[in-house]
Amino acid sequence: MSPRRAVSMQSLPRAGRWAIYIALAVVFAIACAFLSNWQFSRNEERAAQLALVERNYDAEPVPLGEAIPSGDELAPQDEWRPVRLTGRYVTDAQLLARNRPHGGTAAFEVLVPFRLDDGRVLLIDRGWVRPGRDQPEPDAVPAPPDGEVTVIARLRPAEPLPASGRSAPEGQVPTINLALVAATVAPDVGEALERSAYGVLVSEDPAPASAPEALEPPSEDPGPHLSYAIQWILFAAMGFVFIGYVIRTERRHRREEAEEAEEDAAQGISSAAAPASRRRRDRDAEDEDAILDAAGR
Repeated sequence: MSPRRAVSMQSLPRAGRWAIYIALAVVFAIACAFLSNWQFSRNEERAAQLALVERNYDAEPVPLGEAIPSGDELAPQDEWRPVRLTGRYVTDAQLLARNRPHGGTAAFEVLVPFRLDDGRVLLIDRGWVRPGRDQPEPDAVPAPPDGEVTVIARLRPAEPLPASGRSAPEGQVPTINLALVAATVAPDVGEALERSAYGVLVSEDPAPASAPEALEPPSEDPGPHLSYAIQWILFAAMGFVFIGYVIRTERRHRREEAEEAEEDAAQGISSAAAPASRRRRDRDAEDEDAILDAAGR
């Protein structure tokens, strides 16, 4: 340790040391307040998501044109809203979304464009299937119903492209990004495809003999954000309690040293001849100052 770094907190005036202690506690409290406020914001966002699901998830289905007028986009407050569609599946444009977490495995979600009677196309997520036993791709994918079908689906916004830039084999997509889907399917389907939302299947009429596994409903767990926010507030308070303890301990040590000095003076004992226990306490105080020095750098 260089001489410049060897200066201890003990060499500072008492008021200066205490000001540094309190300043450290204030800085720590500000950081805790920032983190607590961030967790409160996250909790409010999660509460808004849960309220949206509760309001829309089991609502009465409406025509697609009412939820998303032609030429418009899905409004955030209409996520999870059920819509009723009448038309036909474009079965030769079926795709698989890979690496979807279902059933404890990296499953596939089955995506099939659905052409409505008015010409609009909405991508339908019919559910998920497991990987194959001997290969990554599914052993079989249940086909959608033939002919005219009435579908009820819940609207979800398009997903972003993967930040990693990962791709997918032919016939698959890495994420449900509707611009990517539109570029993957046939041009006549892609041009008419709704770009702001897709539908998560609720029911099909007529129902097929077999279908993919239904997607799980959204979680109702509010998350740990509120408890984390409260914890950060407690940490801020604990910082001041700790600094108060340090100052109180220092004052007690100073008082004990002053009392011992008075006793030594009364008995005519020099500092060199002070008892070993006192010298040990002096060394302990120096060690504590060194620890406080390290914490304050």
